[in-house]
Amino acid sequence: MNPDIPVQLLGGITAREFLRDYWQKKPLLIRQAIPDFESPIDPDELAGLALEEEVESRLIIENGVRPWEMRRGPFAEDEFSKLPETEWTLLVQAVDQFVPEVAELLENFRFLPSWRIDDVMISYAAPGGSVGPHFDNYDVFLLQGHGKRHWKIGQMCDTDSPLLEHADLRILADFQGSDEWTLEPGDMLYLPPRLAHWGVAVDDCLTYSVGFRAPSAAEVLTHFTDFLSQFMSDEERYTDADAQPVSDPHQIQRDALDRLKALLAEHMGDERLLLTWFGQFMTEPRYPELVTGPELDDAELLDSLEQGAILIRNPSARLAWSEVDEDLLLFASGQSRLLPGRLRELLKLVCAADALHMDNLGQWLADEDGRDLLCELVKQGSLGFADE
Repeated sequence: MNPDIPVQLLGGITAREFLRDYWQKKPLLIRQAIPDFESPIDPDELAGLALEEEVESRLIIENGVRPWEMRRGPFAEDEFSKLPETEWTLLVQAVDQFVPEVAELLENFRFLPSWRIDDVMISYAAPGGSVGPHFDNYDVFLLQGHGKRHWKIGQMCDTDSPLLEHADLRILADFQGSDEWTLEPGDMLYLPPRLAHWGVAVDDCLTYSVGFRAPSAAEVLTHFTDFLSQFMSDEERYTDADAQPVSDPHQIQRDALDRLKALLAEHMGDERLLLTWFGQFMTEPRYPELVTGPELDDAELLDSLEQGAILIRNPSARLAWSEVDEDLLLFASGQSRLLPGRLRELLKLVCAADALHMDNLGQWLADEDGRDLLCELVKQGSLGFADE
């Protein structure tokens, strides 16, 4: 995508302008971001997904057994028939992993790194349905898929913003509304992190939420240090071989802190390890149990492809790549693999192509490292045969 060509999805501004002026800064309302949009899934199909064990879903009933009652799926089919006619919402996570037509919507967002995209959540709301005023710690695009939803936006929030007492939901106790709009199918609202917002269904409606991964500083420190610890021996310890006699044995001197900082910096500053951890962390699948593959060897893979087999990405898998000096790193569903630089185009193909087959893999199947990589991705489950 040319970053300087106006984009319909962004209301006619360029991707560069959007990232400069709006991304993580301020909201943007886009009328007919996808003109004449027709939802690829209807309310009944969404409810059907919420019956499945492997699908993450929630029901929020504003006036249930208690205010803002929340129930977790999977749900029984007759549970929906017992709901009130108004003021409830069904939310289904990661619909893009189960409905290919929903996954195709993400092609509209390729001006952003694909490894930043979390999932497409879809919510169905009866008239008056809402999840209450709240804020998210990540960017989100809210695309109206069916019916109408009225949105209000409010103040910027943080961990000190007062919330209602609720075991499961983070509902703002004080919502300070500013702008408000009613969205119809094809309209979209972009919201930066921590901006208070409140959507209420005008009628039966479906709303698509494209959310983005944004690890917290606490997550980064916790997970990265856990990762680093795998590469450290028990002999690597705090040392003070150059210590001087102390006047007060109970005081922690500044030079001790300097030694500690040097010990941390020696490992925390390793960019190669940081990149390896970050790529693995950002490609971890939301549902790891859905990323599994069969045992096979290079010969079996090559034979299948020669007979017309087609490889496709597992909808639950995440792929990304990066450069390390003259080599490459491929990240696949939480794992990484160091590869020679000559496989650059293969990595780009694996990450981007809708399908892999003899026509586009031909030259790479003659490369031992290329064949081995494809075989490993199938065994890991990031790639799979289309007929399976």
